[in-house]
Amino acid sequence: MTLEPMPLAWLGLTLLAYLGSRWLYRRTRIYVLSPLILVPALLLAIAAPLHTRYAEYSADTHWLMAVLGPVTVAFAVPIWQQRALLVRHWAALLLGMLAGSLASMLSSWWLARWLALDPAVALSLVPRSITTPFAMPLARDLGGVPEMTAVFVMFTGVFGAMLGGVLLRWLPLRSPLARGALFGVGAHGAGVSRAQEVGREEGTVAGLVMVLTGLLNLFAAPVLERFF
Repeated sequence: MTLEPMPLAWLGLTLLAYLGSRWLYRRTRIYVLSPLILVPALLLAIAAPLHTRYAEYSADTHWLMAVLGPVTVAFAVPIWQQRALLVRHWAALLLGMLAGSLASMLSSWWLARWLALDPAVALSLVPRSITTPFAMPLARDLGGVPEMTAVFVMFTGVFGAMLGGVLLRWLPLRSPLARGALFGVGAHGAGVSRAQEVGREEGTVAGLVMVLTGLLNLFAAPVLERFF
């Protein structure tokens, strides 16, 4: 028997799950209990038995996705504050963003083709390493499914943030610039959050690189459309 959902019920559940997981993560600092992992798991555990479709969930919570745009624009503040850093290291940052973007897109495309995935799924995977407000329009331009891309972006961010912490222990990255760029290019929003835990400078650099990588890929969209 399927229960009739109350209006905005999923919105309330999402916010409660977020607040609860945030409190829990601050108390324990166990990454699997962070909102990025725990909230989707809790919502899925509730939605599956109720046979809730994504369209129903989106109808209650669509405005949360709309908030991502203004939130991303707010990253212009640290970009302006760190303009001297950007001018001083623009070449290294640009090369890092180009290398990271190409590695992510090409590996996603070739792996999807090797696994014989549907072309729409393959194209939805291509922008997975870009923050959601930039990734969804790019996926639409390429011919992918923006909603599917949002899921791939989330998984990439969570996995990248977890792997980034491990890599910092093994790679000889000494400067905040290198450590922050690692998270910003590879794990976008989740990486920025993780980088802020490593250090203030790392978090600032990660946010800077995340936004610039998204803009770089949007500007390159006409070229990407021809390639893919």
